[in-house]
Amino acid sequence: MTTSADTTEIIGILGGMGPAATADFYTTLVSMTPGRTDQEHLRTVIWSDPTIPDRTEALLGDGPDPTPWLLNGSRVLREAGATVIAIPCNTAHAFVPRITDHVGLPIIHMIGEAARDLTALQPPVRTAGLLATTGTVRAGLYQEWLDRHGIQLVLPSADEQDQVMAAIRAVKAGDRAAARAPLADAAHQLTRRGAQAVIAGCTEVPLGLPADSVDVPLVDPAVSLARALIRRAQEALRP
Repeated sequence: MTTSADTTEIIGILGGMGPAATADFYTTLVSMTPGRTDQEHLRTVIWSDPTIPDRTEALLGDGPDPTPWLLNGSRVLREAGATVIAIPCNTAHAFVPRITDHVGLPIIHMIGEAARDLTALQPPVRTAGLLATTGTVRAGLYQEWLDRHGIQLVLPSADEQDQVMAAIRAVKAGDRAAARAPLADAAHQLTRRGAQAVIAGCTEVPLGLPADSVDVPLVDPAVSLARALIRRAQEALRP
């Protein structure tokens, strides 16, 4: 990979949702970038704002709309020199349509990229399970994208969804170990109901659910997002 100085691309990461997931995403981006020296990595600006209101609470009508915070963070990134924005939070993508026309920069859609990677799996996946926040599930964010590819979505039961949310809160509180068993159990229930792959549809989920604890492919949308950003940067270098 040529040096970052050879491209005008600057990645803007709109984070803080939550902080650990943001840090993990940047680590993922660095580890996936085919660079052998500092200079071969991507220039990146990170705005991590943990004061952004809870996205699930907003979608369920129990909290304030996070749109103004997301818009402000996007503007901070633009003013800092970012040329493209990545949002490593699945639930926040429910609000992306509200800010897209006001940011002035392209926003790489993490859920769309995850759907793209899911369709590339071999053997082909016809049914996928989803571990995500209740906000993401209720907003139908993955249903919309997977319907385009003819992939059926399997969701946790109400009790299992409560279990997933408790695990996500444990990761946010810094207790990843407490999240592992409930997330692995929820994933197992999805595969029992026919899921040929499981989507880690909340950026906290991979922090508490190692891929080797799931007996089918675990699709990590943060990895899909990082891959898309690297691909975009490489394409910008082509003559």
